[in-house]
Amino acid sequence: MLISTCVGEDTWFQFRGPTGQGQVSVALPVEWGRADEKSDSYSDNVLWRTEIQGLGHSSPVHDGKRIWLSTASRDGLVLGAVCVNAEDGEILHSVVIFRPSNVEEIHHDNSYASPTPVLAGNRLIVHFGTYGTACLDSESGQILWTNTDFPVEHQGGPGSSPVVYQDRVILTLDGAQQQKLVALNLNDGKVAWTRERSAPFRPNPITHRAFATPLLVSQTSQAQLISPGADQCHAYDPKTGEELWHVRYVGFSTVPCPVARENRVFFCTGFYKPQLWCVDLTGRGDVTDSHIPWKFRGPVPETPSPLLFDEGAKIFLVSNKGIATCVDAETGERLWILRLGGNYSSSPTLANGLIYCCNEDGVTKVIDPSGEEPQVVANNKLFERIMASPAVIGEDLLLRTEAAIYRIAKSTESVR
Repeated sequence: MLISTCVGEDTWFQFRGPTGQGQVSVALPVEWGRADEKSDSYSDNVLWRTEIQGLGHSSPVHDGKRIWLSTASRDGLVLGAVCVNAEDGEILHSVVIFRPSNVEEIHHDNSYASPTPVLAGNRLIVHFGTYGTACLDSESGQILWTNTDFPVEHQGGPGSSPVVYQDRVILTLDGAQQQKLVALNLNDGKVAWTRERSAPFRPNPITHRAFATPLLVSQTSQAQLISPGADQCHAYDPKTGEELWHVRYVGFSTVPCPVARENRVFFCTGFYKPQLWCVDLTGRGDVTDSHIPWKFRGPVPETPSPLLFDEGAKIFLVSNKGIATCVDAETGERLWILRLGGNYSSSPTLANGLIYCCNEDGVTKVIDPSGEEPQVVANNKLFERIMASPAVIGEDLLLRTEAAIYRIAKSTESVR
């Protein structure tokens, strides 16, 4: 069972949506686009487009009325958040949160605003890794508290998004020199608990880093925070930080978020030879040799997260190099493979049985996986780089490019 702390019926309040797995049942637009690279005109399905200053790879979050995104100057010296009116795309707030005096160099595929914010009621949590965490009033944009007490050597920039469980804001801080999770009180930003990774690491500090966003699940009466790191994946009690179980492997710089169904969780192990592992959630302690039903070795993604479909019976993967793979969730058997082309950082989204995959060239491929062979039913190009994962609002799609945010609607005249 997945845990949702959803703030309302029509919300997308965290990375990959209400359950953290990128799934919705509504039918979304299938076709949209831009006339050509130099044109300012769009198909009727682009309701509005709003340019966002700075650079950010974080995904949009919204409460149905207001859309929030984190952003940063390209040099990382200004970190903030932007609020957009969901109806017409007008900018409501532009908030500068941090002005760090020193910034570390980031990876060329990263940004200083890659962690996705999270909404909790009328509060917005914005996280910039080593540079700090802030809580804003989601209506006014007022900064309620900040916490800059947890510097971490990312060696590539921040990546893991915060998650909220009850009154806890949980941060993942897997750097080169220290690897831990920290929970802050939602009301005041003070520390509720900290937990260091318990399994051994390899000697080289560069292999200690990870950037994955954890997943909240409930196994019987026990809530579990599933948190992949370098060389290990842990389950914690999200309320107290107590470690419940862990597994060990060889992999680092882990990015993809796990997915789960029933008593199983599925996660990717990280660079350089990533695998997809299945772990039974009922174990305790080190369960590496006792609770792993299967491991899949193949074109496993290093960045995009897995996606469950067909009522959880199958797992869809898209590798960084554009190879899509379907894996049987029960056995780990590969069922099919499809070459999509392009490079992928964005995580896929499932909507009404169709899979939406955004590549770095700005193309969103819509895939129908229902037949004996999967079919690409649409290719939609925006001519702007896409690194962020999509969000859903009502029956519309929110796409963030490196220049703007788009609201894609079905057969409607554009507002702007």
